Amino acid sequence: MSERLVGFEKTLVGLERKGRQRRLLQRDGIDFTSNDYLALANSPRIRLAIATAMAQGVAVGSGGSRLLRGNHPEHEALEADAAAFFGTERALYFSSGYAANAALFSTLPQRGDLIVHDALIHASAHEGIAASRAEAVAARHNDAASFEDVIRRWRKAGGAGHPWIAVESLYSMDGDRAPLAELLALTDRHDGFLVIDEAHATGVFGSGGRGLAAGMEGRDNVILLHTCGKALGVSGALVGASQVICDYLVNRARAFIYSTAPSPLMAAGVREALRILVDEPQHRTEFEQLWTFANAQLTSVLGLEGSGSQILPVMIGDNSRAMHIAERMRAEGFDIRAIRPPTVPEGTARLRIAITLNVDRPAIVRMFDTLASISVEEAA
Repeated sequence: MSERLVGFEKTLVGLERKGRQRRLLQRDGIDFTSNDYLALANSPRIRLAIATAMAQGVAVGSGGSRLLRGNHPEHEALEADAAAFFGTERALYFSSGYAANAALFSTLPQRGDLIVHDALIHASAHEGIAASRAEAVAARHNDAASFEDVIRRWRKAGGAGHPWIAVESLYSMDGDRAPLAELLALTDRHDGFLVIDEAHATGVFGSGGRGLAAGMEGRDNVILLHTCGKALGVSGALVGASQVICDYLVNRARAFIYSTAPSPLMAAGVREALRILVDEPQHRTEFEQLWTFANAQLTSVLGLEGSGSQILPVMIGDNSRAMHIAERMRAEGFDIRAIRPPTVPEGTARLRIAITLNVDRPAIVRMFDTLASISVEEAA
């Protein structure tokens, strides 16, 4: 090994020693790890919509950024459909949720403003916050009073700008919900903005699958992020906000300006996914029944309290032990992954069990029974 690579190798060795080295694994076994909640990633309707768009001459690639030649009628059609579906004045399509969050937080909060973010907010939000000119402070997880305390201290110390409250509506690693109504009232009291990442609620919760913030859209101080690669089964992300906010992002968000536009075929696929939510509400009904059943199984078989959503964390604590149990579950035919720091706080390594319509009740029963047996063996 050349001397140039020694430092990188030492870092990898250190991660391995702590049980934190990541490796790419192929999908194998029954899906208990993806975010394909409504099983739309293989939807015949979405496949047909994309095939039809191709047959009509829609290109695979966009060929450039949206501000150059990359702006395609499919992008604009999706944004119009999404704004109507989610009830926002405007929608803007990004290549990923990561890019959208990075753009939002690096662009919108201004110097003199304050970003108050939930302690467990996604890494992509942290990426944008780190690039922001605004001050940033973490509030206790799902604690509206903590958010208000941070804002009051900032005001008392001379803060004169706008507070930006940043949360996920449904947290990706714990499956719990933000107190959105309290946070909206707090936002109004302090002349602020509320940014809600609906990534794991879009398509699953709210009226017609519009998310847990359904009913808050259309306000000029609420900005919503809906990812398209989870329950919608395609890729990309939609920011829903006022016309002014979206125009500002087009003009100032470097992650939008300097990125090649998403494939117009993906935009066509997302449009069809939104139509499916309207035309086939049975997917959501069936899914709610399935994840409710899984929560009950978690309690009855493992004695753990459910999250009340499709994301079921099983806390292990030790990184290496979490990895070992996940490996044993995969060997039994269940694709379950271990989540370790820094994705989650130190000491909270876990199995993240995701329920999707790619599984059925018998598979859920077998999975929890197997996990219970392995857990007993590992504790012996």
